[in-house]
Amino acid sequence: MKTPDAARDTSTISVTELHERESRWNYALVGSGLGVWDHDLRSGKKYYSDTWKIMRGMPVDEEADGDYDTWIELIHPDDRAFVVRAIERQNAGDEDYQKFEYRERHRGGHWIWIECRGACVEWGENGAPARLVGTDTDITARKEAEERLAHVSRRLDLALDISDIGVFEADIDNGTVDWDDRLLAIYRIAASSPFTMGDAWMASLHPDDKDRVVATINTGIANNTDFQQQFRIIRGDGVERVIRAKSGFFVDSHGRRKLIGANWDVTDEVRLNRELQRAKDLAEARNQELEVAKESIEHIALHDYLTGLPNRRYLDRELGERSAQCRDDNRTLAILHIDLDRFKQINDTLGHRAGDAMLKHAAGVLKESVRPTDFVARIGGDEFVVLCTADVTTKKISNLSARIIRELAKPIRYEGHDCRFGASIGIATASGAALDAKQILLNADIALYRAKSGGRNRHEFFQTDARHRIIASKRIGDEILLGLERQEFVPFYQPQFNARTLEITGVETLARWQHKEHGILTPDRFLTIAEDLGVVATIDGLILERALVDRRQWESEGIIIPKIAVNVSSRRLDDPNLGKKLKSLKIVPGTISFELLESISLDDCDDAVITNLRHLRRLGIDIEIDDFGTGHASIVSLLRLSPKTLKIDRELIRMLPNSAEQRKLVRSIIDIGRSLNILVTAEGVETMDHVRILGDLGCDVLQGYALGRPMPAAQVVPFVRAGAWRPSASAQRQSPTPRSAG
Repeated sequence: MKTPDAARDTSTISVTELHERESRWNYALVGSGLGVWDHDLRSGKKYYSDTWKIMRGMPVDEEADGDYDTWIELIHPDDRAFVVRAIERQNAGDEDYQKFEYRERHRGGHWIWIECRGACVEWGENGAPARLVGTDTDITARKEAEERLAHVSRRLDLALDISDIGVFEADIDNGTVDWDDRLLAIYRIAASSPFTMGDAWMASLHPDDKDRVVATINTGIANNTDFQQQFRIIRGDGVERVIRAKSGFFVDSHGRRKLIGANWDVTDEVRLNRELQRAKDLAEARNQELEVAKESIEHIALHDYLTGLPNRRYLDRELGERSAQCRDDNRTLAILHIDLDRFKQINDTLGHRAGDAMLKHAAGVLKESVRPTDFVARIGGDEFVVLCTADVTTKKISNLSARIIRELAKPIRYEGHDCRFGASIGIATASGAALDAKQILLNADIALYRAKSGGRNRHEFFQTDARHRIIASKRIGDEILLGLERQEFVPFYQPQFNARTLEITGVETLARWQHKEHGILTPDRFLTIAEDLGVVATIDGLILERALVDRRQWESEGIIIPKIAVNVSSRRLDDPNLGKKLKSLKIVPGTISFELLESISLDDCDDAVITNLRHLRRLGIDIEIDDFGTGHASIVSLLRLSPKTLKIDRELIRMLPNSAEQRKLVRSIIDIGRSLNILVTAEGVETMDHVRILGDLGCDVLQGYALGRPMPAAQVVPFVRAGAWRPSASAQRQSPTPRSAG
């Protein structure tokens, strides 16, 4: 549109007026947010305003070359064909394309929405466009607002659909009610006039609830207050349902009072609540029974299954408490480490049942020999420990040891045989503020070694001049450190099998030492000294790295091992940098699990351990509890840790074929795992009877010599391909289906 000023002869307009007029138009354009562009196709000149550049993230002093192909590449791929078509139609004078929208790549890397308005203002002699002029507007904010509004609307509709909520709106003054389709479906009422819907609703109310419901509504209307209630209806199809309703008042733009509300069918919820209440009543009735079961489980966790004595975990707790008391009261703590002599011969000649009977007898002798204030524990195999604190003297401890040895040396009649065995006892004492419980236990172990070396059936006190043992330990320690430098510690792998299908579900890595002189050494030859050196965590790390390499090698040969379990020491779990180290290994989630060794007390985890356990889960590394049943993993620990798997200790598995009580105990552990959604692995599966029984008990995973022995990495692929375990195993059993462990 031309202004009156523009109608005057431009020759009469001063330069100043032209400048002011141009400034006004520029300010107007800048203020409007319009980016101006002008393409003179005859001269090839192209003009782009500062606003045009700024909305695209370009510096205003940058010269825009206006290359068409370059610009087209900046258009969003989904919009590109449309924009090309729109420009063609715009150039042709098509009024439908004088305005169009598209997305363009901003210099900052994100997409912006542009509203382009343009037209051909000059034409050439041949009718072709000669000059195109237009404006671009950044409408990104508007588009985002539209999308948010549409998203909210979609979410509301979806929420109402999913929750099956019906909505009504009532005009209180006019007496009309509008129902949506969902509400009509809930009541099974056909749509009718807004003037009659209120009557239809009243007719659907359950007679016993009608007065209460109407009274609530009348009170709300009279006071203009929101209200909610629950009532029964008789649907249009004659079925009784329970409805929950919530209503609120508002005044519309015309000043009319409106009531809007929502109804939803809660019949199933009401029914479920009733069932839950019944279940709650039943649960409370069984509370005492559960308490008894809990006490029984805790007892199992703290006591040896065979002798009933406290186990290693209980010993560790008691040792910590007694050593603290002795430090505070400046009393003496004495530890007797007892090992049965010639016990192995009884097992080998008369069998494990005879050995178990001797262990029970030994436990009885120990309990009868000590004072009520003393503490007796079985810490594994044929080893026992006695703690004495009250009124401890060297003479009294010596007399106690002699009495124990004398009583244990007496023959025991078992199934027509006289069983004879003895005991060697190592004794260590300490007192004062510097008392170290672990060191006393180690000293008692050193003294036990001297007692057995000195002829057995005797007791020895720890002597600080026991240099031969210390020197030997130091030599092994030096060799361990050298072995780490030479990378002599390597993983062996013992396969694990699905108890139902006997398919391989994974392998456990077992650390081995390729000693230069003594060949392959198992952990019992080096682990204790490695713990003293503080290098167990280092060995764990090397074994894990080697296992990852071996797994990739097996995959390259076409053998997929679903999961590799590796041991993790308490010191490694306490490493604040563990998460960072594991992340650098780029472990594929779900392929590695960490077995927590029995030496780790899960009930007393510090913050660093808890943090690292969270890191493991985030990295996709599963947690397994090893040696469950030896007393180092309480039920409280399982609930707190929520491991993927727990492994039943081999000592609990060994007697399964011959002991109904043992099978009952193992079944209880499997039931515990099932109730907590934890897989259960059985170690020490040495016979096909074990395989059959554990399958019948519902165990998930099997591991033991009956199916596969530990082997170096190079033997894993031939072992899997040969499948030698299958024929003999599958022929032995057809069992009920345990839970999947694969």
